[in-house]
Amino acid sequence: MRGDTIIVEDHHRRAAAEIVPALLPEIRESAGKYTISVAGESGSGKSETATAIADALAGEGIDSVIFQQDDYFVYPPRSNDRARRKDITWVGPGEVRLDLLDEHLNAFRGGAASIDKPLVVYETDSITAEDMPTAEARVAIAEGTYTSLLENVDTRVFIARDYEQTRAHREKRKRDAAELDPFIDEVLKIEHAIISGHRARADVVIDADYSVTAKG
Repeated sequence: MRGDTIIVEDHHRRAAAEIVPALLPEIRESAGKYTISVAGESGSGKSETATAIADALAGEGIDSVIFQQDDYFVYPPRSNDRARRKDITWVGPGEVRLDLLDEHLNAFRGGAASIDKPLVVYETDSITAEDMPTAEARVAIAEGTYTSLLENVDTRVFIARDYEQTRAHREKRKRDAAELDPFIDEVLKIEHAIISGHRARADVVIDADYSVTAKG
């Protein structure tokens, strides 16, 4: 999403430094492209962790691309906020074109040289498009709240931090004053009820203290 603020800190890099070495054998042994999802609640550090993983992969000579779920919302941010305030039952996976994101991950796996994807422009509350070059990338990372639900994913990473634990990060990021008002707390409670069940789908869990646990 154009206009987003991503602040990669030491704890994101420490988590990536544990995750990437564990995935390297599988990535290098795979015949084709490899896909990773990074999911969790709002403000849990999904974008930052995805960026840290991409940086760690680059350090191993592996190129990657990042797909942000924010670009796949049905409505751009402020319009989506209005839709939620009009009908709070709008909150949930239905806000996002997960089918399209899954289609794009499948195209990546199939060796697409580039992918014509949506691009949200936060400042103008609009959705445009961009052509993402993917030919040179070995790995695609899809990051976003509901990306655990995607099917075309080889490894699912889940950040186990709830909306109360992420408040400080959301305040630091603070895209808009509305993001921290009482209504948003109600949105985050709904999201928490949905997303907490997605931990069971994860292959790798990043705990609240950013320690890493591989399942299985």
